[in-house]
Amino acid sequence: MSFDIRKTQVAVEETWHERGPRLTSPLRVGMACAVIRNPFAGRYEKDLLPFMAELRELGTLLSKALIERLEANKVEAYGKGAIVGEDGELEHGALWHEAGGWAMRSVLGEPKAIVPAAKTVGTLGTRLMIPLGHIQAAYVRSHFGTAEMTVWDAPRRDEIVYGLAMATGGRVHERSGGLKAIDIKINDGQR
Repeated sequence: MSFDIRKTQVAVEETWHERGPRLTSPLRVGMACAVIRNPFAGRYEKDLLPFMAELRELGTLLSKALIERLEANKVEAYGKGAIVGEDGELEHGALWHEAGGWAMRSVLGEPKAIVPAAKTVGTLGTRLMIPLGHIQAAYVRSHFGTAEMTVWDAPRRDEIVYGLAMATGGRVHERSGGLKAIDIKINDGQR
């Protein structure tokens, strides 16, 4: 590994109802993140692409941690996020777009929809809401959701928190209309 992991965190939230009827099985939303040292903290680096390629390994590690808890065949939504410590730049978080997205698609059997993303520059305990979207089509409203990523003691000034999120379904008791997952066709927001 060419990146220095200080800590990882994996969490799964289960929701049984939202004041409506209780589900027979809960909606499970998982988030996995890693706090790593930012190799570019405090300086400008012109070529970030080699590091982005190395981050695929981190993406695979986090993807597998989520799959282990959620089961690949049950994942219906995903997203990714990054929080860059104050001595870094937003572009260091943007490296996760390709690396994190590639890793999740790889372990999930190459789903077709873009992986929604959020990134920011922050400090200890910064809270980032990672957007979620359906793994096969971007226009499935029922699967627009969020997963919270926060680590109480990260990122330090010279760190980055990279995270991935997956969910086993759409919002509990969704009733906002739009394209249903069972009706997805080519060109419904696919790659």
